[in-house]
Amino acid sequence: MSKISIEKISQSKITEVDFNNIVFGKQFSDHMFVADYKDGKWSDFKILPFGKIEVSPACAALHYGQAVFEGMKAYKNEQNEVLLFRPLDNAKRLNISAKRLCMPEIPEDIFMEGLTQLIKLDSEWVPKTEGSSLYIRPYMFASEQLLGVRPADEYKFIIFTAPVNSYYAEPVNVKIETSYSRATEGGVGYAKAAGNYAAALYPAKLGQDAGYQQLIWTDSVNHEYIEESGTMNVMFHIGDKLITPNLDFKTTLAGITRNSVLTLAKDLGITVEERRVSVTEVINAAKEGVLKDVFGTGTAATIAQVASITFKDDKYVLPKIEERELSNKLAKMLQEIKHEKIEDKYSWIHKI
Repeated sequence: MSKISIEKISQSKITEVDFNNIVFGKQFSDHMFVADYKDGKWSDFKILPFGKIEVSPACAALHYGQAVFEGMKAYKNEQNEVLLFRPLDNAKRLNISAKRLCMPEIPEDIFMEGLTQLIKLDSEWVPKTEGSSLYIRPYMFASEQLLGVRPADEYKFIIFTAPVNSYYAEPVNVKIETSYSRATEGGVGYAKAAGNYAAALYPAKLGQDAGYQQLIWTDSVNHEYIEESGTMNVMFHIGDKLITPNLDFKTTLAGITRNSVLTLAKDLGITVEERRVSVTEVINAAKEGVLKDVFGTGTAATIAQVASITFKDDKYVLPKIEERELSNKLAKMLQEIKHEKIEDKYSWIHKI
């Protein structure tokens, strides 16, 4: 790629932020990386002060939904060095999403160089407080002025960042969704497409209005098999096994945290099963007292433990958090790897 032009902000906004009281996704760092796709190639690489961008009222993404994104985080170790967790996996997954939505792939060298230069410039925004991190949002959208229904010819790729605390302060109460669907076979459920999240908002709001922080999504045919929990992958500790829905049907996102958790669990000697998980199996396990743990995995929350599951009119309360040996251990291991407190034998850490 050609050189990135850099325009620095005249005065940093960092003094306006109380890093002990951060509202998730509401405060943004000083700069953003921007690249444009036109005439069949990526060009015009620049880092600018974070701010508004100009788009046409006929911007194709606003009409036809060609928009994909990623979520990742940066951390600091005890030496005050900035660490990224599995950034190349995010680059690869962004391109899988882009391909499904008929968008151009972003070369990994452009992704990584733009990301690296941006984080170097805003390294002071990476929090040092326990449980905090710098959330990173790379995304791409169709920027062409277009009213014909076809793939756009022009796109923007942008990366911006935001300091964040934990996504969930407490374990969540969830209900198993049996009316609405998040994804269908043959659809875009495996892509990190903006439209997936828009489609989930209404049933999620209905659940929240009824007192549930998240939904457990089921298949769109008979609502018999579990797929995801809210915006996260979901795992069940039943007996001596860690069980999670498989990815074969392409209705579930291939989570990077999901993959990391499964890798760690296997190394701990836990039997891991990736397969179809039926609602009946989970509910029976809860009734029989062998459902030891349920938790979601994702970038924002890392591991979000579930306090209770409601199916139809029946609520099943899970063991107390302090009694959950596996998810607590996995969460601790992940955090220690991300901060270089224990050995990273998987080469997951990318040091800036």
